[in-house]
Amino acid sequence: MEQQLSVFKDRIAAASAAGAALRVRGGGSKDWYGETPRGEVLDTRAHAGIIDYEPTELVITARCGTPLAEIEAALASQNQMLAFEPPHFGSGATVGGMVAAGLSGPARASVGSLRDFVLGAVLMDGQGQVLHFGGQVMKNVAGYDVSRLLTGSLGTLGLLLEVSIKVLPVPFAQATVQLPMVHAEAIERLNTWGGQPLPISASLWQDGQLTVRLAGAQAAVTAARRVIGGDEVDGAPFWRAAREQTLPYFDGADAGNPLWRLSVPATAAPLDLAGPQLIEWGGAQRWLHTTAPAAKVRAIAAAAGGHATLFRGGDKTIGVFQPLAPAVSAIHRNLKTAFDPAGVFNPGRMYPDL
Repeated sequence: MEQQLSVFKDRIAAASAAGAALRVRGGGSKDWYGETPRGEVLDTRAHAGIIDYEPTELVITARCGTPLAEIEAALASQNQMLAFEPPHFGSGATVGGMVAAGLSGPARASVGSLRDFVLGAVLMDGQGQVLHFGGQVMKNVAGYDVSRLLTGSLGTLGLLLEVSIKVLPVPFAQATVQLPMVHAEAIERLNTWGGQPLPISASLWQDGQLTVRLAGAQAAVTAARRVIGGDEVDGAPFWRAAREQTLPYFDGADAGNPLWRLSVPATAAPLDLAGPQLIEWGGAQRWLHTTAPAAKVRAIAAAAGGHATLFRGGDKTIGVFQPLAPAVSAIHRNLKTAFDPAGVFNPGRMYPDL
């Protein structure tokens, strides 16, 4: 792998000298996410492979180009999993792309986000230096915040070479139930259940139907079934479709029918925005198909205590991510300058001026 690192270093040096941009890319399964990619592709897939996996330590370390499916297969063989359920959005998904996108699936509200599971990372910066952050165990906190900082940065700070991730055992028992109820009732019920010792690992409301997944010890799941009620359904295909956004709700997001992701407090009342909505994460994540102006969507999300992201489709010239406050923007700019002084890596992928 030393030869591959040398190739990366040479490409970065050449781009820096020429004032050119590099588009860091694995399988390309999330090319649509964020602002429009720019620059010459720097393909990471040759830098692949699981470096270390100790099931008893609940940690896996892999190179950036390792297929996400390979990671999940190795974990499944030991009855373990990536608890935050990262979406693939395509067969070519890599572990580097997973970290760069920073997206978590249905279990996010119960176990935490991808960022919470990143223990350490190895990064090649804009000067070709290899930097090590964090470690392979939770108690090793040197540079820990920097490792997490890379999560969701869309490759704008450097080339992620390796990452160490905490994994968890697969729950002993799971059950999925569905209950008919209206929008406001679903939010109220989810928040009521959230204050009780119930093993709820995922929830989703859409079109008058609330679906809840229970996971944990068999006795806990059985007891929760009696509290929650509803009709039991086959949960595996449903939650896979929710994770990969292949449910019918997610069809048709395009320039004329954008899909917004709103992050708000779980207790926030139904948002006064036209268009079909889907609710996840106990009420904290609201999906919305709407043609309402971006300013209105973001103003209503902010009034509820949250923010809005233009997730798929729509006009990206309005900005994909919530505009940054001046002080926060300055922090982003300083970080970009520190890690990538020549602006080589994925320029404009998060914000047009970064």
